[in-house]
Amino acid sequence: MNVLIFATNIKTESSKNKIATFLNANKSILQWSIDQEDIDCVLRIISEKLNAAQIIDLLNFHDFDCKELQ
Repeated sequence: MNVLIFATNIKTESSKNKIATFLNANKSILQWSIDQEDIDCVLRIISEKLNAAQIIDLLNFHDFDCKELQ
């Protein structure tokens, strides 16, 4: 199981609702959360199949900035 952590620009509830639509629909994502109070709007994703590059591509496709945090 992979715990992937990203800095994003998902700052509003509207943006959170938009990502919820496609993250919840992705069967490879077991769980996700976003800390909008953190300066980096940290997104945490738990997945057994997806890697960081795939998550970054997915968010970029939907016009969000996303970079992996180490």
